Amino acid sequence: MAFDGAATLSGNLRRRHGDDGGKMAKKECGSGGGRGYCYQGIGKASCMRWTAEDVVHVARYHWIPCVFAMGLLFFMGVEYTLRMVPPASPPFDLGFVMTRPLHRVLSSWPQLNTLLAALNTVFVGMQTSYILWAWLIEGRPRATISALFMFTCRGILGYSTQLPLPQGFLGSEMDFPVGNVSFFLFFSGHVAGSVIASLDMRRMQRWGLAWTFDFLNLLQAIRLLGTRGHYTIDLAVGVGAGILFDSLAGHYEATQNSKNLDTQLPKTFA
Repeated sequence: MAFDGAATLSGNLRRRHGDDGGKMAKKECGSGGGRGYCYQGIGKASCMRWTAEDVVHVARYHWIPCVFAMGLLFFMGVEYTLRMVPPASPPFDLGFVMTRPLHRVLSSWPQLNTLLAALNTVFVGMQTSYILWAWLIEGRPRATISALFMFTCRGILGYSTQLPLPQGFLGSEMDFPVGNVSFFLFFSGHVAGSVIASLDMRRMQRWGLAWTFDFLNLLQAIRLLGTRGHYTIDLAVGVGAGILFDSLAGHYEATQNSKNLDTQLPKTFA
């Protein structure tokens, strides 16, 4: 059984207790000038009718939210027992810790750092070319709209909270922006743009190209951590931003199509 949200879960639990048991007794309550409903005591609450069978059912068929519930409890313990980073100390970044060997190699081998920066810039060009191709050649503007939403939001957030440049940053004249003269750290537009392109490829069932972009995006993220070009949170939010703004662009397209249909229907039946 797939997890279809809280409504499906509540509906399953109510059906287990029958149609009569699943209905909460209500009484009308009048207060002020309005009329409303109130429950007859805590005993009528849905959770008071759960059984051990229901708990097993949830753990078996809805294990994904159960895993996240355990994650919530775990990180609540971590958050309230972890010592804060002092103001004078550099931020702790797990991605930097994991990529220390790569950072040492790139620090001692500038030519390799330059080569990887050039390849990364080529990948950024591939993202941009695909997004523009989808709009200008194929007539599908969703990816372009998504990128416009994303970069505008990134500019607002990046300017609002200007993070310090990570210690040990390894810039290159082959990077984009050119030479890393100045750029917003939060969030990664490189990663978000790649996600937007990959999602569009999946919509068009270009599976091979989509998986290639995902793999290159992973390598890009590792390289950005190794050069200290972005914090881990910048990259993680970049993935989420790509998914979010692709969804918003799809919603925008659907809204505009609906408006166009509404304006065309009167002409059709006139």
